[in-house]
Amino acid sequence: MRSVLSEFVDEFKRTRIAIEVNLAQPASSGGKHVDEIARAETMSTQHTCLLRHPDRRRLLAAVGGVAISFARPSLRIATAAPASPDDERFMRMAIDEARHADFPFGAVIVRDAEVIARGANMGRRLDDPTAHGEMQAIRHGLAEHGSAALRGATLYTSGEPCAMCMGAIIWCRFGRLVYAASVDQLATKINQIMVPCAEIAAKSPFAPISITGGVLADEAMSLFGK
Repeated sequence: MRSVLSEFVDEFKRTRIAIEVNLAQPASSGGKHVDEIARAETMSTQHTCLLRHPDRRRLLAAVGGVAISFARPSLRIATAAPASPDDERFMRMAIDEARHADFPFGAVIVRDAEVIARGANMGRRLDDPTAHGEMQAIRHGLAEHGSAALRGATLYTSGEPCAMCMGAIIWCRFGRLVYAASVDQLATKINQIMVPCAEIAAKSPFAPISITGGVLADEAMSLFGK
């Protein structure tokens, strides 16, 4: 017969995954920023008493608190950040890039308050499924300035990055990501890989990044109305 503690551990693993994914969901309305950490901070943490009194009823009743307590360190890797006064200005530049794209996605890279690279989705014209707006901006930035210029820079994009683009953002060591429309919003208009960028960032402890979402989301979504 399996021990109560073994059953609890299995239950904890399943619940932790569900909670981590839920906490990593970005805000879906305009002007709101990713706030997974604040939500994690407000929930109870009861793992100490659970380990001292491992009866099944107490363990399962407070499993949510344990999951949050254990998940919090990884969630801190992707810190939430409020919108800055310049965010709308740079986001409008990214949205302007999207207006001229094959699919309405655009991005700009900003360093020291200056745009150093731009990119628009060129999937059709280049016959390249990887030519997303973020990837194009990153490629231009690398070609013109080298990888050192991207490290710690901010990338603005009209849509929450897909798993591919977020991976590139992580590997380039961007310091901040600002997006307009969330993956949930975009999925109502176009196919999406349903993995929030905050979830990918939270699982990449080697490259901390600050994420702000929902900046001019309505303007970005309006491009799909053409």
